[in-house]
Amino acid sequence: MSEPLAITVYSDVICPWCYVGKRRLEAALASPGMPEKIAFTWRPFELNPDMPVEGIERKAYRASKFGEVRSAQLDVQMTSTGRELGIDFAFERMQRTPNTRLAHRLIWAADRQGRQDALVERLFHGYFEEGLDIGRIDVLERVAAEAGLEADSVAQALMAPESLEAVTKLEQQGYGLGIQGVPFFILLAKYGVSGAQPPEFWREALPKIAAEAAGAPAAG
Repeated sequence: MSEPLAITVYSDVICPWCYVGKRRLEAALASPGMPEKIAFTWRPFELNPDMPVEGIERKAYRASKFGEVRSAQLDVQMTSTGRELGIDFAFERMQRTPNTRLAHRLIWAADRQGRQDALVERLFHGYFEEGLDIGRIDVLERVAAEAGLEADSVAQALMAPESLEAVTKLEQQGYGLGIQGVPFFILLAKYGVSGAQPPEFWREALPKIAAEAAGAPAAG
């Protein structure tokens, strides 16, 4: 029985390109000839590590970062990109840009229960398509429950220092690898892929990488 192909993904749950990158990879995996088993591991990369705990009003944050006109243009472009992948970006519903550290602590805890993929998916959907403030504890508790996490582990992740220490260490490991932006994918612990690559890229690359992992020659 073959082992799953391991893919480590550094991302932030408020990064729209991370959501797009996830969907593009999933689209590739649904194609014929792709590896049947993939084991994803999600790692933290905070886009705004100095964000106030309560977050910042999104319009003000985006205006200061891009300017109002450019911010609006970027939202329109991303909405169009998402539509092609079945993502219904609802930027008009998003009131705040949150601090994501607590979300990453939950993602770390979810890894221990084999629920990382479910939680990451729920966080992406909740933030980008429902406009949820995923920096709030009550919102995170609800999202975690919907993703199947145990209530005790959620409380531990959100309150105990162990999860904060773990996330900080994992994030530092990413910096040590030279990662400067996300999404960033690591395959076979040696191949790094930066950015939300199109499905065509993954359709070409994944069979070759899976064959290398299995020790067999790649076709083609």
